[in-house]
Amino acid sequence: MKWYELKIATTSPATEMVSSILIEAGSNGVSIEDPSDLLYLEDDGFGQIKPEVEDIYDTQEVFVSGYFPDTKNIIEIQSLIQEKLNEATQYDLPLGRNEILLSSVSEEDWANAWKKHYFPVRITRYLTVVPSWIDYQPSEHEQIIEMDPGMAFGTGTHPTTQLSLEALERVIRGGEIVLDVGTGSGVLSIASKKLGAKHVTAYDLDEKATSVARENILLNGYADIIVKENDLLTGVRTQVDIIVANILAEILEKLVDDAWDNLKYGGHFILSGIILSKKEQLMIQLQQKGFDIIQENCMKDWVSLICVKPLEDDACNDTF
Repeated sequence: MKWYELKIATTSPATEMVSSILIEAGSNGVSIEDPSDLLYLEDDGFGQIKPEVEDIYDTQEVFVSGYFPDTKNIIEIQSLIQEKLNEATQYDLPLGRNEILLSSVSEEDWANAWKKHYFPVRITRYLTVVPSWIDYQPSEHEQIIEMDPGMAFGTGTHPTTQLSLEALERVIRGGEIVLDVGTGSGVLSIASKKLGAKHVTAYDLDEKATSVARENILLNGYADIIVKENDLLTGVRTQVDIIVANILAEILEKLVDDAWDNLKYGGHFILSGIILSKKEQLMIQLQQKGFDIIQENCMKDWVSLICVKPLEDDACNDTF
């Protein structure tokens, strides 16, 4: 069987957005070729040597590729994707060339060639993301998250995902109830369970994303993580310890009110996906709602915030 490959020339900051666009368009998998990913690799002490960039990549440019069966109207799909890419310029993300390259590939090439771009990656002190086909031996206290990068986006190396994982590692102590809003690949839900959360519910608006999340969640043995198709937290009425959302600032702004309503007093709201230029506006909105911003972390041009919904006594005292 032949497949169409739509290969988009983009930038590191835009890889998750471009991956999401391809998945939503019906891609049967996504591969990311980003030379900067090798910066996350270290010699593991067990004979695995960090490869050189030129051994893996032909160029320093970043590409995100989606794969579609040749039964699809690829010209129509390409036009739809280009329209979505053009709309993405409103989010202040550097998109690079933003050009789509169309080619035909065999099923064997599609199934195997992209695997050379993925390696086990130590993301935080305790969490390592491992491609599902690699047999990896963790060190003491190291937790493994198995992912199938061919069908997923947000698998750990993007700065916004890494900032989210580091924040979860800071606030989870064990036994918490967690909501993962805009779950994508499910990596933050999986990490929450690995770190000791008791109950996790993952939400995403896109049906394809929830399907991908369920597959990755089951791959890691967490059938008890609930995955739901939903627009942010619209209609959700509960009380939880932690809400984590790794989505663009423009979408996070729409989440603030519902996050407040669904958090217990003393609960944590973790926000990532914030481009530096959008930080101040979002922080003002959070503080006006009543959140205390207890930590701000930056990586490249991205920011994450850890907020707390103050205990009722603290909130009352602030009014005097």
